[in-house]
Amino acid sequence: MKTALVAAIAIATGLTGPAWAQDSYPEQPITIIVGASPGGSTDYLARLIGDAMAREMDADIVIENVPGAGATIGMRRVATSDADGYTLGFGNMGHLAANVAVHENLGFDPLTDFAPIGNVANVPMVLSVSNRGGMKTLQDFLDYMGENPGAANFGTSGPGSTGWLAPSFLLDVTDLEAQLVAYQGAGPALNDLIAGVMDAQMDQTVLMIPVHNDGQATAVAISGDERIEQLPDVPTFAEAGLPEFDMVVWNALVAPAGVPEEVLGTLEAALDAALDSETVQTAFSERAIQTPAANDRGSEALGNRIKREVERWISVLEDFNDGQ
Repeated sequence: MKTALVAAIAIATGLTGPAWAQDSYPEQPITIIVGASPGGSTDYLARLIGDAMAREMDADIVIENVPGAGATIGMRRVATSDADGYTLGFGNMGHLAANVAVHENLGFDPLTDFAPIGNVANVPMVLSVSNRGGMKTLQDFLDYMGENPGAANFGTSGPGSTGWLAPSFLLDVTDLEAQLVAYQGAGPALNDLIAGVMDAQMDQTVLMIPVHNDGQATAVAISGDERIEQLPDVPTFAEAGLPEFDMVVWNALVAPAGVPEEVLGTLEAALDAALDSETVQTAFSERAIQTPAANDRGSEALGNRIKREVERWISVLEDFNDGQ
């Protein structure tokens, strides 16, 4: 009866666009596919924002982890899902842009096979080194790589992940050599960093702040324009003598191409409200996660960012591969 009444009001007042969509959608649980393993930065952010959006929409949102092949398996699932708004994808700059330059057969085109919903978070990257090596500064680690070409190793989540892109970029700008070791996720790689099996790891603050503050590994540099209060003793890459390294990870929410505009509008509004919620703002503050600015939110801003970043990473990885 309530639905019929709302429909009658909508027809009578001409509100048959986004307002009507908000009343009829969603009518079933929404699944957000994450192309990464549980326990890493991407998974943490997806669950945080998924819970907040569920509250805003009074809906059930389920997170499904589909890791593998640098998130291409999960993102392919999103791209080929029904365009009805009930399957979404959560990814970062690696999954939604750089993978174009990493994998020859993605099975999807991020520029045409996704409908952007919005940017979710911008997160600095932290370079941490094993305590076992006795290194305390970025220069210590650069000197070690320079004196032992190819001997140092980075734990990564595999080609295309941000934890792989960051050391690739670092090696490119420093003209140094190291081994990039692929794990099933950032969590397993981190365990080996703490154990001293890996020399270094670069990942988002979400994962690396607790490790440094607990003394399990040593953070030697952080990306971005300034230090963060959660790691006050860790210099920026520029302060540590490497201003050429500049990589802050963006994370975003997408849907399959073809989702109705009114559904996308509902999702975009829910995401915007979730970002401003007290729960999300508190969690972001604890982990030094940056909320997208007003002009960096929404579907148009994300669409433009994906295009720019695809072009950027094609160039960066061409240079890196040429130098190997």
